[in-house]
Amino acid sequence: MRYSTQIKPISYVKAHAAELLDRITQEREPIIITQNGEARAVLVDVHSYEESQETMALLQILAIGGKEIAAGKTYPIEDVIAEIRGNRSARNGKAGRGDAKDSAPAKTSVAR
Repeated sequence: MRYSTQIKPISYVKAHAAELLDRITQEREPIIITQNGEARAVLVDVHSYEESQETMALLQILAIGGKEIAAGKTYPIEDVIAEIRGNRSARNGKAGRGDAKDSAPAKTSVAR
């Protein structure tokens, strides 16, 4: 994406608002709005905005997980799997099946 073609002064935005809205919706590329020669805002379509917000939320979750791992706030994966299987068995009215699928997984940890 070439931002140089996407930079518009506020006076242009005021005069061509409907056209710019159609353009960003169709092309899904942001428009940088300037005022007095300085970038002041970005005009972006709703779909792109929602996607960026979802991406930011996922990145924040990953960052939190990374900090928890660095702080040693983890559980052994075996404990997590056992708890999940126990909850599933309780919901299904079963006490635990002891299938071959229940064999011990590799040693690893997950964030708390």
